[in-house]
Amino acid sequence: MSMCLSRSLCRVLSRQTASSSFMLGEHHHAVRTPWFASVMTLKTSASLRAEPKKKKKVSPMSEQLQRDRLKKRVKRLEKVPPELIPVEDLVTPVSCLDETRERSAVNLLFEESERRALLLKEWCRYKQEQNMAEMQAVELALKAQTEALEELKLESEELYHASLKPDTLLFPFTHEGPVHTPPIKEYEAPDGKYNNITKVYTQ
Repeated sequence: MSMCLSRSLCRVLSRQTASSSFMLGEHHHAVRTPWFASVMTLKTSASLRAEPKKKKKVSPMSEQLQRDRLKKRVKRLEKVPPELIPVEDLVTPVSCLDETRERSAVNLLFEESERRALLLKEWCRYKQEQNMAEMQAVELALKAQTEALEELKLESEELYHASLKPDTLLFPFTHEGPVHTPPIKEYEAPDGKYNNITKVYTQ
């Protein structure tokens, strides 16, 4: 249909151009005017049989149902307890949880194991006696101190209160230095180069 229409238009326009050129007395050269366009300028395009897509009508009931579903999902998510962010310093790496040992335990003789057990018991007795002696020495020193303070309190109240004050000359230490560092004008502190490996957890 489109081809027939284009052919008929070409014939009509060619006749019009021929008649106009004959009336003007020009048989060889056609006059190019905006009123009489040449046949070569005409172009035809294929017919497009289409129509715009119709928008789907959304009923208010379906919108309400969708909102109710979203509310139910939100309630379900609220019931789930939030996951705690793990502290990497307290988490044992997987490489350290490997139970396979690289070297096997040494098989000791019975005499060697008995000797080590007796040595360990003797060491425990020695440390126990040492601890008991230290505790007794501290108790005797505190007891002697309290008795001396009570006797001093009976002799003189002023000396008693003076003895309770801390002794500043027990550890003589003097230090002098700047208490505040003045800022440097127009100084930009360098940020430095580093690789940020901080993990970001999303709940």
